[in-house]
Amino acid sequence: MYDLNLMIIFAQVVNEQSFSAAARKMGLTKSSVSKAVAKLELALGASLLNRSTRHLSLTEIGASFYDYCTRINAEAEEAHQMIESLNAQPRGMLKVAASVAFGTLHIAPAVAEFMHRYPQLEIDMTITDRLVDLTEEGYDVVISVTRDLPLSLVAKRLAPIRRNLCATQEYFEKYGVPEVPQDLVHHNCLDYIHSGDKGLWRFNGPAGVVTVNVSGRLRINDDEALSQVVLGGFGLALLPTFIIGKDLQAKRLKSVLSEYLPIEQHVYALYLPKRNLPLKTRVFIDYLSERFGAQPYWDQAYQPEVH
Repeated sequence: MYDLNLMIIFAQVVNEQSFSAAARKMGLTKSSVSKAVAKLELALGASLLNRSTRHLSLTEIGASFYDYCTRINAEAEEAHQMIESLNAQPRGMLKVAASVAFGTLHIAPAVAEFMHRYPQLEIDMTITDRLVDLTEEGYDVVISVTRDLPLSLVAKRLAPIRRNLCATQEYFEKYGVPEVPQDLVHHNCLDYIHSGDKGLWRFNGPAGVVTVNVSGRLRINDDEALSQVVLGGFGLALLPTFIIGKDLQAKRLKSVLSEYLPIEQHVYALYLPKRNLPLKTRVFIDYLSERFGAQPYWDQAYQPEVH
């Protein structure tokens, strides 16, 4: 059997494209790294690297052997992380991506308490709605509001995302309160562009799915901006309670037809499938799950009105 340490050193040299860089990263001398690769080549009876003064490249045998070495290196790293998780505090850099609205309103405020709890951790957080490639971009976890889960990732459900149909009390006093979804054809329905078909709202009633062709004088691509228009008394809209929870609690907005609006989305923590999830990632996900839960704080302080 070949020396696994030699295989790990070889993989690091290829990753860094340099004996010197690999030595620095592993805390070894350049000569010891060079000797380790030479010893491995001798044991294999084959050359693994083409060397020049400026460049390293893999031989054909080296390229095939490198694939095996990287897997061994990954297994060794997972084993190291597993041991760390048993007897150490989470530490190092945690790279997080979070969707814009939810990340700004709920992940960013959670980070302060989390980092007080784990003083040896640092966080590199990106707020974005674009699709993030965890493998290529090196993210540990992505916090996303979605109903379409990527098959290549593990998805941990953190909290339900509810949408409420709401407007100001002044709007309802002026235009009336809809009793059933079909009443919405008489209202100024402000549409969120990404919610589905233009001007078509779907509800779940006692007889099943109800679709209503609504119309209004505004369509907008951002829920937070849409909520500000609704707060201005201009119309009504289907808005996520993680954005308008405080407005419902303070009675600045009033919700209607709540019995027709099922939970269709959740917020998830998405991460790469690993047998041993790094401790820093696991404690962050567990913290968010504990903080939000099945009945998150933005939904707790009010009871939706039923009409």
